[in-house]
Amino acid sequence: MIDFETFVTANLPPLERFVKFRVGNHPDAEDLLQEVLAAAYRNRDTVSNEAAFKPWILGIARNKCNDYFRAKAKRMEIPLESLDETALTVGLHGVTAKTVVSETLEALGDTDRQILYLSYFKDLPQAEIAARLGIPVGTVKSRLFHAKQQFRALYPEKPKGEIVMKNNRKLMPEYLPDYQIKEVEGEPFAVCWEELMGWFIVPKPGETCSWAMYDFPKRKRTEQCDLEVTGRAEVHGIEGVEIEAVEYDPMDCNRIDGADVARRRFVAQLTDTHCRYLAECHEEDGVKKLYTFLDGDGFLENWGFGKDNCGNETHIVPKGVIKKQGSAVTTAKEPFMLDVVGRYEVQINGKTYDTICVIDAGAYEEGVLTEQYLDRNGRTVLWRRFNRNDWMQQSYKRFWTELLPENERITVDGETYVHWYDCITDYIL
Repeated sequence: MIDFETFVTANLPPLERFVKFRVGNHPDAEDLLQEVLAAAYRNRDTVSNEAAFKPWILGIARNKCNDYFRAKAKRMEIPLESLDETALTVGLHGVTAKTVVSETLEALGDTDRQILYLSYFKDLPQAEIAARLGIPVGTVKSRLFHAKQQFRALYPEKPKGEIVMKNNRKLMPEYLPDYQIKEVEGEPFAVCWEELMGWFIVPKPGETCSWAMYDFPKRKRTEQCDLEVTGRAEVHGIEGVEIEAVEYDPMDCNRIDGADVARRRFVAQLTDTHCRYLAECHEEDGVKKLYTFLDGDGFLENWGFGKDNCGNETHIVPKGVIKKQGSAVTTAKEPFMLDVVGRYEVQINGKTYDTICVIDAGAYEEGVLTEQYLDRNGRTVLWRRFNRNDWMQQSYKRFWTELLPENERITVDGETYVHWYDCITDYIL
């Protein structure tokens, strides 16, 4: 017989992450956790070894979450068969966007939606549909044909197997275009920022993005990355999209097997309030390595962001936790600080953009500050990185004021930070 208490203690962190990712309502999630543990204890004799325990208890959790959503559907008086389970999934900080299928069905007229529901979700024969609706079988056939045509016309994704990389890589400029940043009067405007933190792509079907990194003071391109959303994906019951990323001449920390081209796949999720990573996959030494949100620090330190990996907020408004006055930044010294610090005019590549400046002060990594200038469309116009003077000193062996003496300096809560590199995307080209 297994040592149930020891195995539960060892697997409690991934179990909690799984349930809380699926069910964003914290009181409900806590109740579900207790139900899972009670069910596991009652059936503890059915699992015989440690290796089987984690998938076994996660399976119980998955079933309990499914029961939760079924009950939720009934309370909302929604026919369960008419919804994909993920259409009701609630994230930590918002309701997940409905599946593309559900959205397309909602866009149809009542008659088309009704006939498709009876035929495909209820799986009724045409004769029974005719009897239920009081219409001839011939009318059912014609309505069904019309409804399928309408659905195909509105459905935004290509049929399975038709999605291919577009191979439309844009070569980013070899040198960063000159730019000017000027603070302007007026209140910062609110934006909906749906880009994936650090990779600039919006995780929606059909989206593509190219971005490049430029070291200072030379301003020469050092890395370029091309990304494309290639389809829908699901990780541990959480629905998102899969993104292919190809990095050319990546930084040493991003190289895979020392190669000049690094290929990755992400699964990312966009909810109505947050955008986050669910998984990352790459091949190293001939072995495909997959990390998901259940993998603790191994995933969270590289791809996680925000409390419990909730991701970056999509609705950006000033919160007052970070302030910028000239080259001086002050913070409230709280965890996961991301805030709007002002309104700025950015002139770059011959264009002028009305932007807000969003500062990440150690939210992603301690000792790192980034400035992200977003226009009214919520897209990045310019991204700038600063390192605290002693950041990674054990690796670089010198202070950043010594490594990059010509580069811009700012102070953050009285400490010196040094400008390292900038990023732009093909959005401004």
